[in-house]
Amino acid sequence: MYTFITTRGFRNIATSSIFSLLLVNPAIAQTASAPNAVPAANQPKLAVILNSGEASVSLIDMPSRQVIKTVHVGKEPHHLMITPDQKTLLIANAVGNDIVLMNPTTGELTGRIPNIIDPYQIGYSPNHKWFVANGNRLDRVDIYAANGADLKLAKTVKLAKTPSHIAFTADSKIAFITLQDSNELAAIDLETQNVLWVMPTGKVPAGLWMTPGDQYLLVGITGEDYVQVIDWKAHKEVKRITTGKGAHNFRPLGDKKHVFVSNRIASSISLINMQTLEKVGDITGLPAGPDDMEITPDGKTLWVTLRFSKKVGVIDIPSMKLMTVIPVGKSPHGVFFSPRASWE
Repeated sequence: MYTFITTRGFRNIATSSIFSLLLVNPAIAQTASAPNAVPAANQPKLAVILNSGEASVSLIDMPSRQVIKTVHVGKEPHHLMITPDQKTLLIANAVGNDIVLMNPTTGELTGRIPNIIDPYQIGYSPNHKWFVANGNRLDRVDIYAANGADLKLAKTVKLAKTPSHIAFTADSKIAFITLQDSNELAAIDLETQNVLWVMPTGKVPAGLWMTPGDQYLLVGITGEDYVQVIDWKAHKEVKRITTGKGAHNFRPLGDKKHVFVSNRIASSISLINMQTLEKVGDITGLPAGPDDMEITPDGKTLWVTLRFSKKVGVIDIPSMKLMTVIPVGKSPHGVFFSPRASWE
């Protein structure tokens, strides 16, 4: 059996990305620190792209930006993450009801974890005590107690329509779940596995991101054109940040101040200042359906899956411009490569 890790546990993105952004956005100048070079030998070589509509994974040679292999993994692979030892990539097959294990540097499949039911989105609490699997198709959230490498189902929590993305408090006491088709946000007590509260959101809430200090939850409102800012302690909305139609998922810049959000329908990516709760920049003119994002360890390049276009986009962060697109399979969703810029 294997343990799991949520992306929220990563730290310290390369500061070169922050420095580079100053060239195009003076509003970020006060946050900058000196850039640190990343040796070429430490740059990633293989990108893993989940084709959720084709039950497959595209393996991309990053230097040449060419697909070198397509691997069948199982029905509807949507999300993926690395194990704590950084050695095994976990690919969640929502309809396949299992998790595939992959070597992240070679693309070789190394095994499967069976009987993880409808794992659309998965997350490991910051203290590694709890593992949460959102059943997007079955309207359920499965909470597992983790003991080392073993997982034991603690409880299945039935919620309203279409549990989607997950966020945790830093102390691992609460998991937050967006409910896409009932337009709600739910909070679950992980120790008791009981629902603490449910509150309304905008239409089709999806991606979640917790701002530094667990101050606010940012919710991508995919059915509209904004990021909803939630005071989760008071269970109320405090602001709406207009970004673009189909605001969906998040990738932090790593300076504890800024986060990217993909706008699926607007075909853009926005940059939000988490301190001022304002949009400070846009990447526009993308092919249809920008979704999940990842950043190279030097902080210079943003990779994004283009879900409606059967492509992956490669964006130059200093100029905030699309450099190239790479054809992949149907409905590309998750993206991963190692090493990568840390999450924060």
